[in-house]
Amino acid sequence: MSRKSMVRPGGRSARVQASVHSAVRELEAEVGRPALTVPLVAARAGVTPSTIYRRWGDLQELLSDVAVERLRPEAPPEDHGSLSADLRNWAEQFLDEMASPGGRAYIRDALLGDPDGDNAGRCSAYAAEQIGIILGRATERDEDTPDAETVIDRVVAPIMYRILFRPDGLAAAYAHRLVGEALERRGTAG
Repeated sequence: MSRKSMVRPGGRSARVQASVHSAVRELEAEVGRPALTVPLVAARAGVTPSTIYRRWGDLQELLSDVAVERLRPEAPPEDHGSLSADLRNWAEQFLDEMASPGGRAYIRDALLGDPDGDNAGRCSAYAAEQIGIILGRATERDEDTPDAETVIDRVVAPIMYRILFRPDGLAAAYAHRLVGEALERRGTAG
């Protein structure tokens, strides 16, 4: 069982998490990631190192937890008036954010400190939620829409693969092409 799944939401637990996450972000900016240690983070957060070890296990799991929170979208996707425009703009922004040096670092951290795969699932849920909003808007406009899994498989998955394993030459045109192909096939089986 992951240590994170045993954490109680709200109250003192939420305050400790917020304080520790804030300390990590501040220290990364001030001293750089390589200089981070659990005792340094604990001192900045006003907790004992044992609190961090008990809740997160080690520095990598803590960095992973912070990365997942940083990968959470801050707002719903913008409404551009059509499924195609909404999805193209979202995919372009997704690619831009995830392919940036910071985005790649967060992806790496999120996955490296994730012994049971919970963080990958949380990140996937963030993308699925954003896609669900886009598809819901399109449905309200009576547009023909693919299902969310199709968009994940045909847009998100290839973008993430390219970011992780073939990052050269990624541009908005790639995201737009993937969206176009996903929408062209929405009426066909398979």
